[in-house]
Amino acid sequence: MQPVLSTFKWITEGPEMAGLLVQESGRLIPESVQYSIRRYVKPQGWMAEDTGMLQYQVTKNGAGDNKLELRFCVSGNMYCRDAQAKCACKAHQSTNCNEKFETVDLLQFSFTPTVLTQFVKPRTTEPATLADDVLTFTHAVSFSQLVPLCNRMRLVLEGLLNHNYSDTLENIFVNAQTQMLLLYSMDCMLGEKEIDIIACKFLANEADRDKIQKAREVLLEHIGEPITIKELSRKVAMNECYLKKGFKEMFGTTIFDFYQNQRMEHAKYLLYEKGLSVTEVSMMLGYSSISHFSTAFKKHTGLKPCELLLR
Repeated sequence: MQPVLSTFKWITEGPEMAGLLVQESGRLIPESVQYSIRRYVKPQGWMAEDTGMLQYQVTKNGAGDNKLELRFCVSGNMYCRDAQAKCACKAHQSTNCNEKFETVDLLQFSFTPTVLTQFVKPRTTEPATLADDVLTFTHAVSFSQLVPLCNRMRLVLEGLLNHNYSDTLENIFVNAQTQMLLLYSMDCMLGEKEIDIIACKFLANEADRDKIQKAREVLLEHIGEPITIKELSRKVAMNECYLKKGFKEMFGTTIFDFYQNQRMEHAKYLLYEKGLSVTEVSMMLGYSSISHFSTAFKKHTGLKPCELLLR
């Protein structure tokens, strides 16, 4: 398990090398949504941010294979197991817990065209909106869009992870909550003017989107070995200009800012959790001098590395 793991890879490809699976649930709610929730032991060194993603998929095989999925990766929850009863319970409700640990939860919701079209308002004179095109699967290009987790979305996810409903009432509750997640995700997508991203020619090509995703993975793999944009573009076989533009539009940040953010988050982990010295961390992250590292760290966190160690 790498110290800094791409959440994007988790929610697109699944946690193939992640922590131990400790809990799994899910079901198909008729005429609503198919969902699954998988809970893993939080891997050592996990530094990825909580995030979500909306995936829109249209196929040549017809409407039956079209789907819209929401995926979320959330860390920081707790899991406890009663060794004697051999059962799982919520950590905050446990009175005699023999084993308690942090987790990373992967939630996935899949909507079919039949379910989504019921939400579309009939249009007479007004032109169809992007939401209309997506929910009726008339938008011609598949795409993926990262969804930042705002407070209202976190509350819905918290409810899905820690409710006490069962059987029919659970179906009603999950159905209501997933519709709220869909609402917030669509609202976020429209608020970010995703239509501009979808319409961008080279991002409409799945192969080019994969290259940009790979670029993000390469950056995470080179946390301690700074890599130039020219080198990065060669590794993923994409023009530098397209790479920079595509990265900003897909992930909402520049390549440099993303890389610096990940380096500083990893620095915090090495300093605070691992107890390494400022000199050791500076060298591990490829800085030419301690002063350069300290300046970058303070710009990101508001603290000097030594001040963090004193907390």
